[in-house]
Amino acid sequence: MARGRPKALVVLSAEEREQLESWSGSRSLPRGLVDRVQIVLLSADGETNKAIAARLGLSQPTVGKWRRRYLERGLPGLHDELRPGRPRSIEDERIADLIMDTLQKQPPGETHWSCRTMAAEAGVSKSTVQRVWKAVRLQPHRHDYFKLSTDPFFVEKVRDIVGLYLNPPTHAVVLCVDEKSQCQALERSQPVLPMGLGYLEGYTHDYRRHGTTNLFAALDIANGQVLTQCKPRHRHEEFLQFLRHIDANVPADLEVHLIVDNYATHKHPKVRLWLAQRPRYHLHLTPTYASWLNQVEIWFSLISRKTIRRGSFRNVKALIAKINQFVHAYNADSKPFAWTATADSIFEKISRLCQTICGTDY
Repeated sequence: MARGRPKALVVLSAEEREQLESWSGSRSLPRGLVDRVQIVLLSADGETNKAIAARLGLSQPTVGKWRRRYLERGLPGLHDELRPGRPRSIEDERIADLIMDTLQKQPPGETHWSCRTMAAEAGVSKSTVQRVWKAVRLQPHRHDYFKLSTDPFFVEKVRDIVGLYLNPPTHAVVLCVDEKSQCQALERSQPVLPMGLGYLEGYTHDYRRHGTTNLFAALDIANGQVLTQCKPRHRHEEFLQFLRHIDANVPADLEVHLIVDNYATHKHPKVRLWLAQRPRYHLHLTPTYASWLNQVEIWFSLISRKTIRRGSFRNVKALIAKINQFVHAYNADSKPFAWTATADSIFEKISRLCQTICGTDY
């Protein structure tokens, strides 16, 4: 005999399901709203409140509440209700003016607004400015960097490289290859202050330089394994030596696809000759100013943050030993990076950027 009252069925139209599924994968919506959307989708799939609660880590009353709210009010019912409190004392027009001034103006002699300068400009309190900026996700104190590629074959190269990531060829290995040049062996002038309860790990701002090394790396996109070598210089001779190192470590029966950037070393005549003499090698150049397409750059950022940037090294040999130690530990538990961007999604993002900058498509 069935227990409890039967739950009302949740039936979604094609439009409602499409809308809810787009919300369920959002990274910008509040976590609570995403949970409610997933409750509705799972309910529509016929799952019980108990199963949904276990899957999402929620309580059964919470699941039941939002199932009922959706049945009663539809999509608007998933949003939080307004709570009682003192009425807002600032008119909508002033809020709109504050937002537009933040976006379109600059304070005299400065590059961006602070909460205090905007509060003085708008005639409101600093906390009001903070609340408005937080609500509309404005962060004038922060900035980001970008660089648009000027490569005439940008589209073709992006489709080629992204195609390798999303649909790698069979009986072949795809390697993202690059070098991290001028890795400095810096020794802090005083010992590191260890982290303790209530204070951070401390480093002196000054240091002694003990030379540099150049880290060559090849990342296998299939398993995340990294092949590395450290060289004193990064000319075409060292790049050829690293290619020979790759050749010695990749099974001879596999095709090899190398993804590299447009650095002159990678296109040197001797390098091209070496590759031409080995038909199993296929070179794929990233577009100009688009080294972000090369997955090995992600790995370089990892080793920089975890090993090089905060280290203190008495000499280059100690730096190389630390790099090799990190590589050994990384390869012991390596995982491939999850590349999800399609070529079309990249083009759409760049097109939006161009529209924002100058009102034209890329």
